[in-house]
Amino acid sequence: MSRADPSHIAGSAYDSDPGQAAVALAYQRFEPRAYLRNNYAPPRGDLSSPDGVGPWKLRCLAQTFATGEVFGRTLIDVGSGPTIYQLLSACAHFEDITMTDFLEVNRQELGLWLREEPGAFDWSVYSQHVCLIEGKGESWQEKERQLRARVKRVLPIDVHQPQPLGSGSLAPLPADALISAFCLEAVSPDLISFQRALHHITTLLRPGGHLLLIGALEESWYLAGEARLAVVPMCEEEVRKALVISGYEVRDLCTYIMPAHLRTGVDDVKGIFFAWAQKKVGVEV
Repeated sequence: MSRADPSHIAGSAYDSDPGQAAVALAYQRFEPRAYLRNNYAPPRGDLSSPDGVGPWKLRCLAQTFATGEVFGRTLIDVGSGPTIYQLLSACAHFEDITMTDFLEVNRQELGLWLREEPGAFDWSVYSQHVCLIEGKGESWQEKERQLRARVKRVLPIDVHQPQPLGSGSLAPLPADALISAFCLEAVSPDLISFQRALHHITTLLRPGGHLLLIGALEESWYLAGEARLAVVPMCEEEVRKALVISGYEVRDLCTYIMPAHLRTGVDDVKGIFFAWAQKKVGVEV
């Protein structure tokens, strides 16, 4: 899962929104390594069982890119958190990738992996699994080299601002595609804030472009070290409705029920959704 801090603590719209200000304050205690241990080391990080949550997410992404419909020059990963797995299939289809997160600690964590520095989180098991799923005969080392080469920048983002990347963004806009995993529902105090955040990131996407959205279902909290962070509980139909309201055609929406042995006490998540949505042409967002 990838999580992004929702806001600037002061001098922003959050000064007048107590709910979002509380979320912003809570995220100052977010610990990337604890989050990675909770979700990307075993048992959740065990990719040996095809019924696990990790293989399911990777399969959804790989199968969507295998359609050949989601491609272009530019891709923005909205709220990357400290994770890179969500881009392993994408990187073959986009030459200019922007990763984003509000929290500096998450951007630093991404930088360790991108620069191959000592102490970086080891994503090789995920890279190997994606290569296995895609069946192209590519080595996991080649996969990681390609991803590192195509990530051109790691930028701050604030999904609750009308211009999430700020004015004068270094990212080429509008993007041909967006990916966002476990961000919007984790930084929104309620459904209205979720909808508004989705509307904001949709402005980053060109008409006809694609959004791949992964998130939690019926989750109200999760842990990242000492931080206990609130999540807006959502059901599948609420996700679908939010996408339609923001001007998307929902191409695919599927869900995964979290099995008992993966309910490890680090959150109360009941399931995961994967949505493939295409921004309608001629719709003002």
